[in-house]
Amino acid sequence: MQMTMLDKIWNAHFVARRLDGREMIYVDRHILHDLHAPHAFEKLDQAGRPVRRPDLTWSVLDHTVATKPGRDEFTNPDGASFQQAMRAGSRRNNIRLFDLHDPEQGISHVVAPELGLVLPGATHAVPDSHACTVGGLGALGLGCGTSELEHILATQTIALKRPKSLRVTLQGGLQKYVSAKDVALRILALHGTSFGRGFAIEYAGPVARALSVEARMTLCNLTIEMGARSGFIAPDDLTYEYLAACAYAPRGAQWEAALRQWSHVCSDPDAAFDCDLSVDCAGLAPQITWGIDQGQTIGLDEAIPHPDAAGGREKAERAFAYMGLEPGRPIAGTKIDRVFIGSCTNARLSDLRAAAEILRGRKAAPGVIALVVPGSSIVKRAAEREGLDEIFKQAGFAWGESGCSMCAGGNGDRGLPQERIVSTTNRNFEGRQGKGVRTHLAGPEVAAASAIAGCIADPRHM
Repeated sequence: MQMTMLDKIWNAHFVARRLDGREMIYVDRHILHDLHAPHAFEKLDQAGRPVRRPDLTWSVLDHTVATKPGRDEFTNPDGASFQQAMRAGSRRNNIRLFDLHDPEQGISHVVAPELGLVLPGATHAVPDSHACTVGGLGALGLGCGTSELEHILATQTIALKRPKSLRVTLQGGLQKYVSAKDVALRILALHGTSFGRGFAIEYAGPVARALSVEARMTLCNLTIEMGARSGFIAPDDLTYEYLAACAYAPRGAQWEAALRQWSHVCSDPDAAFDCDLSVDCAGLAPQITWGIDQGQTIGLDEAIPHPDAAGGREKAERAFAYMGLEPGRPIAGTKIDRVFIGSCTNARLSDLRAAAEILRGRKAAPGVIALVVPGSSIVKRAAEREGLDEIFKQAGFAWGESGCSMCAGGNGDRGLPQERIVSTTNRNFEGRQGKGVRTHLAGPEVAAASAIAGCIADPRHM
């Protein structure tokens, strides 16, 4: 029988079917973060239950940590109790913690892939909706809530309704300064933020295959914004080359055995999908959001749409009111106040290199507040070895310590009411980056170009 990649991973991890129709799936690896794990630890303690597999579980501090140089747990006072509870819970349960000053500290979805904690064909659970990021390595990422997190810690399984399979074939090729972020935003512009509900998405086609592993993670990261819980790309030689350098990846005979196993983590040639979509990426321009969800996206060479052409008048008018924009005007040239480069979407080394290439020898426009936060301490050190930090600082950017930072503002990094931000994060909802803050999502190249221009700018025209 011909099987999809989803079929193969799901069947290999199937444990049992519950009376309510959900299926118990074994979890290979599990990453905890400081925002939700303390509550789950508390619930386990109250029930007198231990963590079943602490050897397959890791903890990170990312959501509540300050990003200011020289930080400690009290630099962000609101996060201190979360960090203390995370340390205590991890210590009680014998879980390895990537603490604030650990050389491997960082955002969970950045740390796990770069260390090789997540591998092709594996199931990988995180109490965060962007667990799907690890699909860039060919793994099945499973975001979970606090109750599910407690269940995984106690049983090393998760109960889920089996998703249907959706293949998104990316045709054509990408021009210079057009990235995986632009591909994801284009998909959202075409199909909206709910078309993937009930599905797991497999990205295929020449564009997906040509993306670097880090770019694949960016694409998969935004799968949750399409309504799907999981998204992935079949592993290949690029994946294996990436993993070969990872500290926790298999070695020796185990590596050879793993390669043989990973070669089968793909959809069979004649596998039947429940749904198929195709997206033409030829001629795609850099993309940017203009509204208050990711589906409200246009190319940088386009004008802001009129309400009747924006996917629903009521929603569009709400977006216009919040964002302070006028339909019919070009999006390029819109004045901005801030630029943020960071998050689990676009804070890997390749993202920082792309932004630094544009910023080299240039400066952010007067009045623009600019911040770049590496996705992990490993990324930060690598960028500093290459001198990228100096390029950012000379351009007028603040160079932060690793953490989630302005993605959701959980560490105190927020904008001010009515400030307009070009951000490389994943959500542009009302108030996401601070009360009244107007967020435009874009890739690192667009963010860098906009910082220089002081307005939304196309990197192709710099």
